[in-house]
Amino acid sequence: MQPRVPPAPTRISIRLDLEGGRRLGPGKVQLLEALGREGSIAGAGRTFGMSYRRAWLLVDALNRMFAEPVVETRGGGRNGGGAVLTPTGEAVIALYRAVEAKAREAARSDLAALEAVLAPVSVGTSAASPETGTR
Repeated sequence: MQPRVPPAPTRISIRLDLEGGRRLGPGKVQLLEALGREGSIAGAGRTFGMSYRRAWLLVDALNRMFAEPVVETRGGGRNGGGAVLTPTGEAVIALYRAVEAKAREAARSDLAALEAVLAPVSVGTSAASPETGTR
């Protein structure tokens, strides 16, 4: 018999599908948070193992998504450049996290009921469907 794995907490991941086909989800918000900590697009990208180009493209898309930029960049490259969150960027993070917290609270009892009917997960087993290989 395999030992039982301690349950990982169930979490909710929110992706907002906004008008015009625009999307805001945990990855973009985490990138903005990392940019706020790191002070650069390159540093934020490195946090997630992402190239500077990929991080820059995401930041550019985020800047175009909102009425005002969420990130401001300073030229200068390695020796003096950088990036900072704007007040709009800080507000976007705060609002997204508020939506996430409210969804988590609203779903708490239903998630507990769902967890109560889950099969136990054992070491060496996968949660993937044996028929399709998907969850």
